Amino acid sequence: MKEKVILAYSGGLDTTAIIPWLKEHFDYEVICCCIDCGQGNELDGLEERAKLSGASKLYIEDLVDDFCDNYIVPCVQAGAVYEHKYLLGTSMARPAIAKRLVEIARKEGATAICHGATGKGNDQIRFELGIKALAPDLKIIAPWRMTDIWTMKSREDEIEYCRQHGIHLPFSADNSYSRDRNLWHISHEGLELEDPANEPNYDHLLVLGVTPEKAPDEPEYVTMTFEAGVPTSVNGEKMKVSDIIKKLNALGGKHGIGIVDIVENRVVGMKSRGVYETPGGTILMEAHDQLEELVLDRATMEVKKDMGNKMAQIVYEGKWFTPLREAVQAFVESTQKYVTGEVKFKLYKGNIIKAGTTSPYSLYSESLASFTTGELYDHHDADGFITLFGLPLKVRAMKMAELEKNKK
Repeated sequence: MKEKVILAYSGGLDTTAIIPWLKEHFDYEVICCCIDCGQGNELDGLEERAKLSGASKLYIEDLVDDFCDNYIVPCVQAGAVYEHKYLLGTSMARPAIAKRLVEIARKEGATAICHGATGKGNDQIRFELGIKALAPDLKIIAPWRMTDIWTMKSREDEIEYCRQHGIHLPFSADNSYSRDRNLWHISHEGLELEDPANEPNYDHLLVLGVTPEKAPDEPEYVTMTFEAGVPTSVNGEKMKVSDIIKKLNALGGKHGIGIVDIVENRVVGMKSRGVYETPGGTILMEAHDQLEELVLDRATMEVKKDMGNKMAQIVYEGKWFTPLREAVQAFVESTQKYVTGEVKFKLYKGNIIKAGTTSPYSLYSESLASFTTGELYDHHDADGFITLFGLPLKVRAMKMAELEKNKK
């Protein structure tokens, strides 16, 4: 009886070519597993293509709600943004995918999992760290790193390899962007983006929306509600998180929100340039931040920013299934108890503009913040506070003056 391998299958040319390659070089029974994290019509026709390429079975697993509730929401609550710009769209999805690949491998009694990530990218790390953490006994096959037996170096090579194995598929050798899409975002790499000196060809590139220049000339008001840090409604309509993100994607795309051009530092040591479209995610993160401004005290906010940066690093590096991520997430969740309220803003040509935030747990006191004297604040108290708060500065200045005097 042949050993089984679970292939993380997207239906693209790379993973389609991997099916006959696995059978030829390892004599595996290949079981394809396509994880739906909201990539839309990219899933059309996959079953026929997988079977035609030699797979014995195809799983199409709907992980959209799991992805949103258990991976996106914790990162939104943490304010996890990698290098100030990247909202972790690809990074968050990989542990969810790895977990389901392991579950299918256990169900099928497979001995290996194969992925089509390249040897230069971050995804190989994210997939494999997830698999190692959840199933250390499973073998991992990464064809693009096995250059002694994976001899294909281009789309033309892969198309020819498939043809030689009797697989005639509707793929072309055209040069196009390398993209990764899910419900949260779509990333673009390649072509003119490979040179940071080039401006992106947005007319050719954008999928989820338009540039701010092409957005409507009239702003659009939006209201959102949160309960304990979880989004619950848009414009008065209660929805689950995945539907909220879909709604915000449409609104954000329409108004040119969430287009980021970034040169980022990959885990493997190189810099890479890409353009990310995250229209709904950008709105959701900003709305959550606006509510936290009202609710969190200064000291908690300060530490939480550090934890948000740490969470972003953890997720970017593929270390989701670690005690550190659990600990950071536990801290973040403890800060979300009172992040409840309504956020109103307007979308206008790439901007998210505040239009009013309310919360029953708001720490903002109008009587304290206004220029009039409130009952809780006596201006005279500031004298002693500033004396003590500035004492180290005063002592140091006096000491430096004394030393300077003694030199003369």
